Amino acid sequence: MTSIAPLRDFVARFTRLYERGLAPDAIQQEGAVLLRDLVSRDDWLPEPFTRPNPERYSQYLLHCDPLERFSVVSFVWGPGQKTPLHDHRVWGLIGMLRGRESETQFVRGADGKFHAGETSVLKPGEVVALAPGVNDYHLVANALADQASISIHVYGDNIGGVSRATYDPETGAEKSFISGYSSEDVPNLWDRSKRVEAA
Repeated sequence: MTSIAPLRDFVARFTRLYERGLAPDAIQQEGAVLLRDLVSRDDWLPEPFTRPNPERYSQYLLHCDPLERFSVVSFVWGPGQKTPLHDHRVWGLIGMLRGRESETQFVRGADGKFHAGETSVLKPGEVVALAPGVNDYHLVANALADQASISIHVYGDNIGGVSRATYDPETGAEKSFISGYSSEDVPNLWDRSKRVEAA
């Protein structure tokens, strides 16, 4: 049976980073350790937040801090699905839970056009960080052609409500968007009634 306790513990521990008054880069650095611990096991994500959509990748909200200081989402990629080149405009952490995810970094030249850089593959248990002005332009894809992949992302804002952009790599043309979320539901982290019923 899936136990949501690891996600609940992660959210509580991440919230405490803010209570300590840490700077954003320190929150991201210490948060990466917490996320690595969360994705080191694959027995806690409720099934409704693991479902791929045949049309496009899904971004399920798992938790949003009440003050919108951070959000936690599961990205579910169907076989071969990918994002356009895009940015985030807030810091982020990506932890691989299941399958494989490829990430191609892009650099914007003085002419406004984008140039592809290194492509890396994220495997289960691994975590990478991104930050505006450092490595915020990328294209992400399911690295597996025959099965779904799932990654857990943490952002320094309510990412579903942040105004961001996609880009045409050839021309540099920018198109604004606000992603929203793939589901109107979120997991109930705080209900412990199942534990009581089991006892």
